[in-house]
This record gives sequence, C-alpha cells and structure tokens, in this order.
Amino acid sequence: MNRTPPPSGPEPLPLDTDPAVYVALHDALDEGAADVALGEREREVRSVTRRIVAEEVAPRAATVDREHAFVHESYQALAAAGLAGLLVPAEYGGTDDTHVAYALAMEEIAAGCGATSLVYMTQMHTAYPLLLAGTSAVVEQYVPGLADGSVYGSLAVTEPAAGSDASSMRTTATPCKDGAGYTLSGSKTFITTGDRSDVVVCFATLDPGLGRRGITAFAVDGASSGLSRSRPFDKMGMHGSTTAEVHLDETPVPATHRLGDEGSGWSIVVRAVTKSRISAAAQGVGLARGAYAHALAALHRAHGPDLPPGVAAEMADLRGRVLQARLVLLGVARQVDRGEADGGAIGLMKQTCTDLGWSVAVAAARVLGRTGDLADLGVERYLRDAKVTQIYDGTNEVQRLLVARDTAQRVKEALR
Repeated sequence: MNRTPPPSGPEPLPLDTDPAVYVALHDALDEGAADVALGEREREVRSVTRRIVAEEVAPRAATVDREHAFVHESYQALAAAGLAGLLVPAEYGGTDDTHVAYALAMEEIAAGCGATSLVYMTQMHTAYPLLLAGTSAVVEQYVPGLADGSVYGSLAVTEPAAGSDASSMRTTATPCKDGAGYTLSGSKTFITTGDRSDVVVCFATLDPGLGRRGITAFAVDGASSGLSRSRPFDKMGMHGSTTAEVHLDETPVPATHRLGDEGSGWSIVVRAVTKSRISAAAQGVGLARGAYAHALAALHRAHGPDLPPGVAAEMADLRGRVLQARLVLLGVARQVDRGEADGGAIGLMKQTCTDLGWSVAVAAARVLGRTGDLADLGVERYLRDAKVTQIYDGTNEVQRLLVARDTAQRVKEALR
C-alpha cells in the first residue's frame, strides 16, 4: 500500500547555513542610534565576532542544541580569533578592551548561539576573581589558558540551600593546622561547565555563624582530590552548555590559592556581579535579536519582501524593543568603563534586557503562527534559551528589589 510521506517541514533558513547571508542580515539590522557612540575598536570587535559567529558558531547551533553536545568547537573558534580575553590584560593573553566591546561581543555570540555565549561568559566570570584577588602565580597558572581556550573554568557560588542569598552558604573552608592551606567540604549546584572545568573559583565560609564576614574565595584545581562532579542536568534550553553539581570532600587547597584575605569573598562576589550582569544583559539583547532575525527571515521567505500589514507592524514593534534594550546595555556598559555605574543601574540593565530577551522571543514565535515552534526555523530555541537568563546572575525578582531600593534612596536624598 502506497502511503504519502508526512511533510518534512520548512528547510533550515540560509541565515543558519550561509555565513554571507548571516552577516548581511545582521549588518542590515544594526541601528545607527546605538552605534553612534561606539569607538573604532569596539566596531572592529563586533565585526570580527559577527564573522566568526557566522562561520563557526551559528551553523552548529541547531545541532548542538538537538544533540546536547558541548560547544567546544564553537568556543575554540572564538578563542582562536582572540575574542576570549577581551577584559583580560595583555600580559595574560588578553586584549584589555572596554566593557562596551565585551557587551557587543556577548550580544553577537548570543544572537548566533545562546549556549556558546554561556560558555564564553563563564570563562570571563572565572578569570575576573582570579585577576581581582589572586596571587601572581595563580593568575599566571590559569588566566592565560582561560583567555586562549586551553582551560575551562567554573564559578561556584550557588548551593542547594543557598541561592540568591549567597551569605547563607554552608560549604566550609577549614584551615590546616600547619598553615599550608585549607580543606573545602560541601556542594555547589547549577555550576556552568562544572562537569569539565580545569579550575573552579569556589566560595566557602570559614564559619557559617559569621555570615558574609566568613566567606572566602579559592581557586580549586579541577584535578584536586576530593573534588567530584555530577552528570550534567537536563535543561529546557542552553543544551550546548553543561550545568552540573560540584562536590568537595575535604578537598585540599594551598594557601597560595586563596583569593584575597580571609573573609573577603563577599566583596569579590559583589564586584564580580558587575561583569556577570553585563554578560546576562548582553545575552538578553542577543537572544532577542536572534529570535527577531530568524522570524524576519522566515516571514520574508513565506511572504516576500512586503509583509502583511499586521505582521509588519508587529515586527516593527520588536525592532524598536530590541533597540531600546541595546541602548540600555551599551549605556550602562559605558558607565562601567567610566566607573560611574551603581548597583541600581546594573540591576536595571540586567532585569530590562533579560526580560526583553524572553518577551521578544515569545512574540517572535507567536508572529510565525503555526510554524513558530518548529525547530528548523530556530525561533523556539531562542525562546528556550532566553528563559534562564531571567534566573541566573541574580534572579530578576532580586533585581527589582535592588532597583526599588535604589529608587527609594534617590528619592530620599532628593527630597530631604
């Protein structure tokens, strides 16, 4: 009996398979209002990143998502192009660029593949505490490898019973009697690249009763005894980036691998969130732009250059929203470069950009109608990837509390 084969669905968009098409469309979507304040070097970083993403990252994105395959090749392509150490000093293999340049690169990578952007930013999040508070020997041991892609890193703050309230962590650091170091015991969860990291920047407490005053940071070598890792978690999105638990059972850490003074870990966390929240905000903008670009390409394939009026109006709205978020991202990143950004601005940026990443991806899927959830069109991947950006690096509910406190303080000072 002859049977008609089921429809195979639409072909993947050239946007995902043809680097020239990818670059041309994203070039066309650049906005002069956001670009006007960019320096020549920042434009160069964006251009180089976009080309590498078009050639090496975006073509792999659907496959790594479908197969839950770690994005090693995609990240290595970025590292080989000199893009993995944008905020790292030149003496350690980086390029010492601005936070604006870093935000632009993060946005470009997220627009091509959310999972690759998550691995990329985790490398910077690991390097920063080492640069901030590590001994020269520790920095030289790990940071050049984080910048050239030969070392993978993880940042271990969150615990099963200590999420946004990092001061309630229970992982302990016990000083050795001979003063040569510490032993760390406890568990960390939701650790990006935690199943394979060569170095783990781990935060532990000298005494839970001290609260924030007891938190201390350590660089834990990934090959240390007593360190074990869980299997990667199954997740809604970011399938090409692994997330796991890291367990420490009297894991020895040399005194030279302590980052800063005893009890200084909380201040390191506070300073580190500036980098991490720029990263998350840039992801939000990039994922929004990626979803918008994929929806636009699919709609033009279906309708030609002149979209139905209602659809065209919806896409115009999405274009404006992406621009608004990009202006917030770049404006706050520039404030950071100038040393002018406060916690309220950082929180507002993270909340605004990641909320928009999610809402634009939802709207882009909706405007495609019955094809909006087809994997071949890519929009549903951006939707799944965008959700977690509202959760990590300080949930957006926490960001709203920070923004509310900042607003109250500003009003208090203005009206006193």
